[in-house]
Amino acid sequence: MDKLVIRGGEPISGTIRISGAKNAALPTMAACLLTAEEVVLRNIPDVRDIQTTRKLLEAMGVESEGSGGHHKIALRARELSHPQADYELVKTMRASTLVLGPLLARTGSARVSLPGGCAIGARPIDLHLKGLEKLGATLRQEHGYVIAEAKRLQGNHYTFDKITVTGTEDVLMAAVLARGETVLNNCALEPEVVDLAALLVKMGARIEGAGTPTIRVQGVEQLGGANHSIIADRIETGTFVIAALITGGALRLTHCQPEHLQSLIERLEEAGASITRGEQTLTVAAGAKLRAVDVTTAEHPGFATDLQAQYMALMTQAEGTAVVTETIFENRFMHALELSRMGANIKIEGNRAVVRGRVRLAGAAVLASDLRASASLVLAALAAEGETIIDRIYHLDRGYERLEEKLRGAGAAVRRLGRLIPVPHAAGA
Repeated sequence: MDKLVIRGGEPISGTIRISGAKNAALPTMAACLLTAEEVVLRNIPDVRDIQTTRKLLEAMGVESEGSGGHHKIALRARELSHPQADYELVKTMRASTLVLGPLLARTGSARVSLPGGCAIGARPIDLHLKGLEKLGATLRQEHGYVIAEAKRLQGNHYTFDKITVTGTEDVLMAAVLARGETVLNNCALEPEVVDLAALLVKMGARIEGAGTPTIRVQGVEQLGGANHSIIADRIETGTFVIAALITGGALRLTHCQPEHLQSLIERLEEAGASITRGEQTLTVAAGAKLRAVDVTTAEHPGFATDLQAQYMALMTQAEGTAVVTETIFENRFMHALELSRMGANIKIEGNRAVVRGRVRLAGAAVLASDLRASASLVLAALAAEGETIIDRIYHLDRGYERLEEKLRGAGAAVRRLGRLIPVPHAAGA
């Protein structure tokens, strides 16, 4: 199991190119199941979750060409010989449920293992299942699998009980091949949903309202192929913005989409950061002093839960006390204990974390618990005095492309260590 070794205490500076968004790439890859024609995806990030999804699709009978290193994949689902998502392939990622809707719509049946992923709290798929049932699917659960069947899905009206990104994406993909009109209410507004809808429209789907609470879909008989470029990763962008600030440095980020980060940028400017927006660039520099600013996570366009851990690390270096309130996931403060090992002053009060700064962080041996927690530890290590060793960084590899290489290019002292004896992968991690 690899580790990262980081010697901190120095500002980073330079230019970093932002990769494509993992959370946009995963549903667009699943969308290839809706057609027998070729779907070409560009700007695909070379991360572990993409590799896992590709293996999952290939196990179903999807042909694939291209490589993550070239950031382009061509997918052809001519014959779906095995419309099933097996546990061994999906246990490391929660986005595996995204194949449920398209498999059901295309083949009339699907057998999908209940997902794994990061240990950051329950992300139940009941909202997916209720939506598919509303479209006429018959569902049952047995031996850890969801089994769905439907001769032909029928359009209907459905209101999500709670805003859900993957639920919106899953039911949307099912609805594009359903008979008649489907109206989905209380939909997620995230850019990744809009990006998926843009691909589906290129494939021939009839969709209106993506990016608003109500999405209308006129079902079609079949979809065709398409060529699509994935949007930039807003969470990677935000992570590097914070990296510049926490080290007292400056970065120019290219190939990004600043409009997707409005809430974070506003909070950081309030804290004293200097941020200049371009059409596809962000230039960020730390001010003389960072001030503590409270945040509350919320669905887009609110403050992203996937940036909460990174922001908490930054607030340890701000003057004053910041309250970080988590409203999306109930178990997403596990990084606070590891940050405290490095000298952070953080008190957890239910779904609130009270962060008192500015404190002197010191390098330590720490353990990553999930993808974004891993990023927060990297950021803290960049600001800490001495050397930090971060274990279980396979979480990082799930969602950040060549993170240590990008940081080294900006002057950070980061290296990766691998163990000679492999350690068994933890189930459900």
